[in-house]
Amino acid sequence: MKQNKDLNKLLAQIAKEHLFIETLETQNSDRSDFHDVAVWCIKSAMEAAYAAGIEAGKNTSTTSKGKQ
Repeated sequence: MKQNKDLNKLLAQIAKEHLFIETLETQNSDRSDFHDVAVWCIKSAMEAAYAAGIEAGKNTSTTSKGKQ
């Protein structure tokens, strides 16, 4: 449960910082739910998500060493 909250918080942060989207919650409004986004912003957001995934993998691998 905490992992989902942490992931949602991270994704919302990336969306806000790189895509300039205030929320990832459905607003039931086309103006709020659909966005025009520059390709360089999408690339930047994808790079941030990739880096976060690498960091999460490092943290997971150090806590699970020795378990096989």
